[in-house]
Amino acid sequence: MTQTKTDPRVIRTRKLIMDSFITLSEGKEFKDITVKDITAEAMINRATFYYHFEDIYDLLEKALSEVLLVNLDSDTYRHDELNEETFVKIFEAVTNFQTSLSNRCHRGYEDTIARIIREQLEVLFHKLLVKQKGIGQEGALKTTAVMLSWGIYGASVEWKRNSQASPEEFIKAAVPYIEHGIHFNK
Repeated sequence: MTQTKTDPRVIRTRKLIMDSFITLSEGKEFKDITVKDITAEAMINRATFYYHFEDIYDLLEKALSEVLLVNLDSDTYRHDELNEETFVKIFEAVTNFQTSLSNRCHRGYEDTIARIIREQLEVLFHKLLVKQKGIGQEGALKTTAVMLSWGIYGASVEWKRNSQASPEEFIKAAVPYIEHGIHFNK
């Protein structure tokens, strides 16, 4: 009998591998973690590891993507429109994700982490925009989703680097401009 990647046993094993990787990354730099370390921690063999992941970089990317998705996967985003509360919650999810990585963030992998955050945000913003604005403006909605994803990511980096404010206070100052645009009076 062949197992599919939706089989509960396969899903549990995949989660076990990711959890083992995250546990190891709390005590070691990414560059020092080997497939052997992960398989020993998860108590699986190498073939099982390679059934789920191409290599350790694939594991890093998928583990980070899934952790971020858990942070972003909320009823709030599935039912709400893009309003102040939604922007604040998305920004808080991203800053919480970045803060959780700070202890195990590895130099040289910031670009991978940034790309994962932006890609996940782009998908989320696109879904919210389509839900709110409807189909028919696909190009404009896609571009808007890209701009919002880069903007929220950039703001989270700036918040982490310089802000003494909470994520909520930090983003709330910008939300009126995001929601209504910038209108200059002459």
